[in-house]
Amino acid sequence: MPFVAWVTVVIAGLIIAAAALGLFRVVMHLRAVDATLGQVVGGVRVIAERTSTVPTRLPSVNASLRPVRDFADSIPGEG
Repeated sequence: MPFVAWVTVVIAGLIIAAAALGLFRVVMHLRAVDATLGQVVGGVRVIAERTSTVPTRLPSVNASLRPVRDFADSIPGEG
């Protein structure tokens, strides 16, 4: 094989090796991002649980406060 062919093979090998190294680094970064996103999703779930809507006791609380509301509505307002 002529010298120029060997140089071409070596240069092609270096280019392929550089591309493979770059792709490997991308894969490693994506794995790190995946782990971080997993933690973020877990944190968001905890926040969603802690800030969920008022429990089912709200209707009973409203029923208990109905006399107060009726009294407040009976007070003549301005206007």
